[in-house]
Amino acid sequence: MKLNLDALKDQILEYLEKEGVLVFRGFCRNPEARPIAYWDSHRAPEFQAFLKVAREAGAKLVVFNDMDFSTGMADDAMDRLEEYDMPVEARRGFERRLREIRAYQGFTCALELSFDGPNRTFIYELRADWYLDFLHLLDEIDLYGPEDEPGEEDEPPRGFFSPN
Repeated sequence: MKLNLDALKDQILEYLEKEGVLVFRGFCRNPEARPIAYWDSHRAPEFQAFLKVAREAGAKLVVFNDMDFSTGMADDAMDRLEEYDMPVEARRGFERRLREIRAYQGFTCALELSFDGPNRTFIYELRADWYLDFLHLLDEIDLYGPEDEPGEEDEPPRGFFSPN
């Protein structure tokens, strides 16, 4: 199913207002801050069901975040292409795909609703198919990038162990 996240964003905001849900316009939640449970939006894509759970769980506040795609995202990927050593054909293929992705400038690429429970954060997240393709493209590009070299923090502390 192709998602129109721009239309869905408006539907979600209208629904939240109609239901009298307090909305905090925030950023994506930090998964390292506390345990997270993600809603299975593939099997249960209806945001209303997620919000019903939030209400029944006693959530007083729902965090809403939306992200629009910008050409700066594609520009950053193009910069990586210039930095990385790769075959010419691979570079051309990546450049072509990045030019195609630019057509989505200004479109909503991701939506996130979340609320905090007693011990974890619950998240409903949707990403446009074309944005998922873009993220996979970034992963493919990064395969040509330099491998991470162990930093000083990865080395064992000196002076604590005998070299014998």
